[in-house]
Amino acid sequence: MPSSLFEVFVASTNWVTISSLATAAGTLVLAIATFASIRSANRSARIAEESLLAGVRPLLMPSKPEDSPMMIKFIDDHGVRVGGGEGSAEVGDDAIYLTMLLRNVGNGIAVLHGWRMEFNAIGAPKEPPSPELFRTLTRGLYVAPADVGFWQGTYRDRNDEEFVLVASKIAARERLFIDVLYGDHLGGQRFVSRFGLTPEDGDTWSVAVGRHWNLDRATRR
Repeated sequence: MPSSLFEVFVASTNWVTISSLATAAGTLVLAIATFASIRSANRSARIAEESLLAGVRPLLMPSKPEDSPMMIKFIDDHGVRVGGGEGSAEVGDDAIYLTMLLRNVGNGIAVLHGWRMEFNAIGAPKEPPSPELFRTLTRGLYVAPADVGFWQGTYRDRNDEEFVLVASKIAARERLFIDVLYGDHLGGQRFVSRFGLTPEDGDTWSVAVGRHWNLDRATRR
């Protein structure tokens, strides 16, 4: 018979059960540590990815009034001289010519993809227009970070119903709203920026921006 309480405890203890519980506890601690490590690594990866995206993210704004004027040429050799903070809207014999001087205030190169005219900008829905609605640019346009570039667009088909509508707005000196689709040089971070061309004195048109949409994020604004 056991001679002490300790011997009684040892004799009655199921060491197999204790060993299993100890192993389970160790496994649980290891799992918690692994989960915390993976979560921390995922957070660090997300931060690094966001930093990378921010480093190549463009954002187009109107150029400043003090920016140097630029001569913008079209494929048919039509040329327009545009000053800082300005754009142009002209109805020619064969085409409607539209331009805007733009400044890239983002960190990455802005690669312009397309454009569209918005005819219901006042009170328009907050959702961005679909990329399928945009007219593709016929030439590659780029705006370097912290630099000034330009956008240009034309209507050449007089059978296009927008041709007549836009021509009448230009003749009546009415404000035009233009959506520009662009992204970074990696092919991502697509933005739509809505610009307004407002007629001023003479043939001058001023440029303003009213809205930006980021198409590739859950939060579009």
